[in-house]
Amino acid sequence: MDKNIRKVLLLGSGALKIGQAGEFDYSGSQALKALREEGVETVLVNPNIATVQTSKGVADKVYFQPVKAEFVERIIAKERPDGILLSFGGQTALNCGVELYESGVLEKYGVRVLGTPVQAIIDTEDRDRFVRRLDEIGVKTIKSQACGNVDEVRNAVAALGFPVILRAAYALGGLGSGFCDNEEELLTRAEEAFSFSPQVLVEKSLKGWKEIEYEVVRDRYDNCITVCNMENFDPLGIHTGESIVVAPSQTLTNSEYHKLRALAIKIIRHIGIVGECNVQYALDPQSEDYRVIEVNARLSRSSALASKATGYPLAFVAAKLGLGYGLFELKNSVTKTTSAFFEPALDYVVCKIPRWDLTKFHGVKRELGSSMKSVGEVMAIGRTFEEAIQKGLRMIGQGMHGFVENHEIKIKDVGKAMHEPTDMRIFVVSKALKLGYSVEQIHRLTMIDKWFLHKLKHIVDIDQQLKQHNFLSEIVKWMDYTELMEYLEAPEFVGLLREAKVYGFSDFQIARAIGLENDMSMEEAGLMVRNWRKELNVEPVVNQIDTLAAEYPAQTNYLYLSYL
Repeated sequence: MDKNIRKVLLLGSGALKIGQAGEFDYSGSQALKALREEGVETVLVNPNIATVQTSKGVADKVYFQPVKAEFVERIIAKERPDGILLSFGGQTALNCGVELYESGVLEKYGVRVLGTPVQAIIDTEDRDRFVRRLDEIGVKTIKSQACGNVDEVRNAVAALGFPVILRAAYALGGLGSGFCDNEEELLTRAEEAFSFSPQVLVEKSLKGWKEIEYEVVRDRYDNCITVCNMENFDPLGIHTGESIVVAPSQTLTNSEYHKLRALAIKIIRHIGIVGECNVQYALDPQSEDYRVIEVNARLSRSSALASKATGYPLAFVAAKLGLGYGLFELKNSVTKTTSAFFEPALDYVVCKIPRWDLTKFHGVKRELGSSMKSVGEVMAIGRTFEEAIQKGLRMIGQGMHGFVENHEIKIKDVGKAMHEPTDMRIFVVSKALKLGYSVEQIHRLTMIDKWFLHKLKHIVDIDQQLKQHNFLSEIVKWMDYTELMEYLEAPEFVGLLREAKVYGFSDFQIARAIGLENDMSMEEAGLMVRNWRKELNVEPVVNQIDTLAAEYPAQTNYLYLSYL
């Protein structure tokens, strides 16, 4: 660690808004914790009082001021920090830091940028420079052209041909971006994009390709690791913040996984990032052809997900690397045993599912695209994809119980609703499967990978098997408890009950499938199934081990090792 760094200024994420929310509060809080552990005095700039990082005791000093260059310059003049961290407050902090650098404020007050150099940030944020930098190492990017006005956009589209996507440089959450299939859409999108940024990149559309992300860490000694890779459930065309994201990737071949991993490390080394970065790819589902969509030279929305999914504290480690540490000198503060140089390996599946509150906004379009509308997200962990996604769908605040056994949604045209995605798309897919659409038909309409669709169909198949036992609701009325349990103990039913639980069904979902809700309340029905399960010993394996360990304390270690 550089002992000359005694006071550090950290730029927070500013006001909460769509596209930038709690994930950057998480990053900033972790960074402040890491700095405090090293005895470094911390100064935080963040106007949002409803965050963890602005709580008493997290930072030594907090300025509730906008994260804008004119305000931050006055704070720098007063506090005279030795260094500044730009990559923990999302796009707002990054843009402010670049402005301070280019205007000479940082040089004037002798403030060092810790971690990734500002030039590397500019290389990733300026779309034209970004393409040129990756061309230097032979890494493929989407065919594109940087434009400064609407006329230049028109000329670029004339050369590329429709369909195209417009991307605004230095924009947050895909703000001002969108797909254009004709001249009318192009002019509307171009005017919107230029209202957010002075530079707009026109790219050839790769709608329908897979979207893959890698979280990569590099120290100043050029050591690199990939902490987590993630795959979007939806194909390219829907912003990653609007899509269900699965970690680790489920549909990549071994060759594809390692090819993209090697490219991510090659990119981070060439650009010169120190700390953490996020590399996003478009991958052709029919071949190993790829394009790099973008590189975020900062902690991103995906970084918070990757940290919690893997148990690797990305922001904490990135802050330490900014102080000059090497990966080999740090411990993983979560596991407390493994080195920060150790890549996590997951034997479980993590699903991130966005949460929308579109009903609260009058006149808003429900269609999803390349700019963000979601206001939050949930994360679910399971042994299987089916379990994780069902858990997640129960938490998104739309009154759903999982992928199946929800209240009926009314859709005029199911095919159109799948082809033109909205915030209800996953439930439209559920309805389509129940209506008899094949995996192939849904794939053609949505371009969602068939692997995911087969897994979702598996959930529907289990649900259909449960429905075949709906006569149980009648048996419950007239059989006594002993006779009922004799029926339930049949191997076929016990096996189905266990399979349903393994693949993420809640007790209430099972109760509704077999018709118990018709004669009792939702709570009573779910509780009845729960009691059946306990009687039939259909419980998580670890619960059974806990019971055995209490009975045979001398064998505790053996029991847990057997489970592991």
